[in-house]
Amino acid sequence: MKLVALAVMVAALAAPAALAGTPTLNGVVGPGFTIKLTQAGNKVTKLKAGAYVFKIADKSTIHNFHLTGPGVNKKTTVGGQGNSTWKLTLKKGVYKYVCDPHASIMKGSFIVS
Repeated sequence: MKLVALAVMVAALAAPAALAGTPTLNGVVGPGFTIKLTQAGNKVTKLKAGAYVFKIADKSTIHNFHLTGPGVNKKTTVGGQGNSTWKLTLKKGVYKYVCDPHASIMKGSFIVS
């Protein structure tokens, strides 16, 4: 039993360390009619294929952050607010992010090469 507990503790400690070297992207939707995705404060337009951590701040109960692209379909809920963290592996192609209820005005995209 002690070995199992130790293994669980080691795994819990290793998870944040595994994310430490992974580039972080920050997505924000709301509280107004805005949606954006940035890396180190700059708008994301191009990325290299690979693993990324997406930290999403959903600041409104009338919006969501919906990311789609090759092999990716992740979203926050429209009725909820809060923070989400997704570790995703991006492949070559075009990725789009939108607020589903306001997709005609709240949208963005980036290319992965």
